[in-house]
Amino acid sequence: MEALLFNVDNGFLEGIVRGYKAGLLTQSHYSNLTQCETIEDFRTQLSATDYGNFLSNEPLPISTSTIADKATQLLVDQFNFLRSNAVEPLTKFFDYITYAYMIDNVVLLITGTLHERNTQELLERCHPLGVFDTLPALCVATNVEELYRTVLVETPLAPYFRDCITAADLDDLNIEIIRNTLYKAYLEDFYAFCTTLGGPTADVMHRILSFEADRRSINITINSFGTELTKERRVKLFPTIGRLFPAGNNTLARADDIDQVRSACDGVMEYRAFFESGPASGAGARGNGAGAQDSTAHLLGELEDTSAAGELEDRFFVQEVHLNKLAFLQQFQHGVFYAYVKLKEQEIRSVTWIAECIAQDARDRIQDYIPTF
Repeated sequence: MEALLFNVDNGFLEGIVRGYKAGLLTQSHYSNLTQCETIEDFRTQLSATDYGNFLSNEPLPISTSTIADKATQLLVDQFNFLRSNAVEPLTKFFDYITYAYMIDNVVLLITGTLHERNTQELLERCHPLGVFDTLPALCVATNVEELYRTVLVETPLAPYFRDCITAADLDDLNIEIIRNTLYKAYLEDFYAFCTTLGGPTADVMHRILSFEADRRSINITINSFGTELTKERRVKLFPTIGRLFPAGNNTLARADDIDQVRSACDGVMEYRAFFESGPASGAGARGNGAGAQDSTAHLLGELEDTSAAGELEDRFFVQEVHLNKLAFLQQFQHGVFYAYVKLKEQEIRSVTWIAECIAQDARDRIQDYIPTF
C-alpha cells in the first residue's frame, strides 16, 4: 500500500533528498582534503564538491568555526526547502526532527539565565534547526520562574516540560538531568509517532531511534559514575524504548563500573563490539561542529585512558552512520529525511575536524575522521 500511494505526496521530496545524499563526500573527497597543506587549498578542494563556492566570500584566514557554520547553513537551507514543500504527516515528521535541536537551544538559554548571561548572545549560539518563532520570547525572561512559564506557553516543547519538569528543577545541579529527561520524553514520543505511521517508516525509524535511546542510556550510566546521581534517579532518565529495554536497562541501572556496563550490553551483538579492544572502524571526528552528541571523553577513570574513552564515542558515531546509510536501502518511507540530516551532520563534523588539523598542523591526527560514504 505504501508503494501505491507514497509518491502522490512525497515522491518528489524523496527524490530530492536522495539527490542530496548523492552529493555527500566520498572517500576520495576525504583523501583529497587530508592532503591539503593550507585552508586555502582546503577551500579549493571543497569547491569541486556539492559545497561549491560556499566559502568564496570569506576573507582569509578562514576559521574552522566559520567553515562549520557555513556548512551547517547549507544543511539548514536544504532542510527548510524540504520542509516547506512537505504535507502531513511528513510535515509533522520534520517537526519531530527539529525538536532535538529545540531542546538543546532551550537548555542553553536556561543555563544562560541561571548564570545571568546576555541571552541575546546565547540566542546567536543556538542551532538554526532548533530556532522557532517564539524562541526570542525566552530572552525576555529575567529569572528562572519566568523562563519556565514562558517555555510552557511559547514553545513546541511545552508538553515535555509540563509532564517532566517543574520550575524548582531549574538549577545548575539539575540542568543535565533536565536535558536527559526532555530527550527521554522526546525519543519516546517520536518513537510512538513513527509507530502510528507504520510500514517501512516505522521499521527504519524504530531501528534508528532504538539505537539513539540505547546510546543515551549507556552514556548516562557512565557519566553518573562518581557523581551524586542515585541509581533510582538514573533509571528514570533511561528511555523506555531500545534494544536494551527492559533487561539491559535494568542492568545499567545497577551498574557501578564500566565492566558492568559492558555486561549489560553483551546481549546485543552490535553493542558488544563497542567495548572490545582495538581501534574503532572510523576514528576521531567526535564532538566537533554541529549536532555533536554527548561526549564521554572526560571519563578517563572509568575507561582507563583518553584513547579508550574516545574510541567508545567513535564507535557510537560509526554505528549511527551505518544505521542511517541503511535507511536509504528502503523506498517509500520518511526515514531517509532523518537519515540525511544525521549523515550531513557527521560529514560537517569530519570536514571541520580535517580543517582543524590543517589549521593546527596536526598531520598525525588528520586521518581521525569518520567518513559517511
